[in-house]
Amino acid sequence: MSSAAVSSPMASSSKTESYVDNKRKEDIRHANIVAARSVADAVRTSLGPRGMDKMISTASGEVIITNDGATILNKMEVLQPAAKMLVELSKAQDSSAGDGTTTVVVIAGALLRSCLSLLSNGIHPTVISDSLHKAATKAVEVLTAMAVPVELSDRESLVKSAGTSLNSKVVSQYSTLLAPLAVDAVLSVVDPAKPNQVDLRDIKIVKKLGGTVDDTELVKGLVFDKKVSHASGGLTRMENAKIAVIQFQISPPKTDIEQSIVVSDYAQMDRILKEERQYILGMIKKIKSTGCNVLLIQKSILRDAVTDLSLHYLAKAKILVVKDVEREDIEFITNTLNCLPIANIEHFRAEKLGFADLVEELPVGDGKIVKITGIKDMGRTATVLVRGSNQLVLDEADRSLHDALCVVRCLVSKRFLIAGGGAPEIELSRQLGAWAKVLHGMEGYCVRSFAEALEVIPYTLAENAGLNPIAIVTELRNRHAQGEINAGINVRKGQITNILEENVVQPLLVSTSAITLATECVRMILKIDDIVTVR
Repeated sequence: MSSAAVSSPMASSSKTESYVDNKRKEDIRHANIVAARSVADAVRTSLGPRGMDKMISTASGEVIITNDGATILNKMEVLQPAAKMLVELSKAQDSSAGDGTTTVVVIAGALLRSCLSLLSNGIHPTVISDSLHKAATKAVEVLTAMAVPVELSDRESLVKSAGTSLNSKVVSQYSTLLAPLAVDAVLSVVDPAKPNQVDLRDIKIVKKLGGTVDDTELVKGLVFDKKVSHASGGLTRMENAKIAVIQFQISPPKTDIEQSIVVSDYAQMDRILKEERQYILGMIKKIKSTGCNVLLIQKSILRDAVTDLSLHYLAKAKILVVKDVEREDIEFITNTLNCLPIANIEHFRAEKLGFADLVEELPVGDGKIVKITGIKDMGRTATVLVRGSNQLVLDEADRSLHDALCVVRCLVSKRFLIAGGGAPEIELSRQLGAWAKVLHGMEGYCVRSFAEALEVIPYTLAENAGLNPIAIVTELRNRHAQGEINAGINVRKGQITNILEENVVQPLLVSTSAITLATECVRMILKIDDIVTVR
């Protein structure tokens, strides 16, 4: 009797201890959600065509003006581990879809807010996590059902989609120029053997300061942001060019190890110089014998790739020289010219050369560029020469063009379009809300919260455009309930219209990827109940 009486307080005290432990887990989960939500709130104002831009000042004094979510988060110094997950989420969306980097973070922030209220109501994190997974799978099905198929031959639809991506950027006024340019660039590199794959490394973007974004052009050939070597009156223009890409040095050889050679008299000095001249002349004669008249020389780290003496002889041999070609560009250049890189003078043969109608140096802005056009048997590559009046505009034009290229790439890999302007999110919210009523227990409750969270996109679009978000979202719900699934927010007119007719479209892959990745990230944050720091 007495032993039972003694054991009962111990049992109750052990129960009390376990509840105290749970409090700590709840606090950590709460801290993680709050930190991640603060990151989402930071980029929320830059969503949509009327979103604000951020000015980022780095430690080195560099200033960046952008409203690209991935760039903003990438430059932010985030210390909290859970908040870092949202930065990684934005990077994941950037690599998988290229666009929607702000959307994915805003959706994740809204889902975390919903999770916080569900947790405060006593629902277990695992139940919430499983429900979110089911809701995301259902959301992807709904989006796919809404999508409109598109063919690559339908250039107009592709341009509309790229234009929608550019409309929310700093350089949105140039979308009529950049959108068709992005479409043409991607379509020119699509390989018929792999029609669903596009490697954006086959599209090289060359930035050149000077002029305006209007001067941006797609070049069928190659562009180098450097000038031709002018030493000893070198050529600056070559027609019917036979081009060699070389990876060896046209300069006197050096000793393999660090040594100093002592020359005691002038005769020896003359002999060394004479040998050097003979060595270089021998190389140039071999190059000239193949008919080569343009040399692209890879930058060398061991010794000078070319010397003044070798440039003098090359100029006399009427060979145009472009030196200091970056190592990482060699593959792109050889693919474009359909030639082989030559690593040794002994392997220099005519069959390894590329052929082009014209190689010339052109003045652009303050500097000069080298342009190679009319390439015979050109590989499936494209070069875009981006111009801008200052470095900030130039960098933002580059980022915006990258997003537009990614949008077209999405359409090549998954050929479906859906409406923009918050229409898919409201439709998802409506359909998932109806589905939640069919589900039983906690699951239905969690799915309903997921559906409500998706309304953050149209709400934010309206808010950033200076409209009344509550009135707009209520009207949007009403229109969708009446069956207008493509009704969305027309930011320019400040009202709700059929967004497909307004040409505001986006690839299906951007939306499905955003929902899937945001849900995965939120589920991961939910499952964390402790942070262990290792020193």
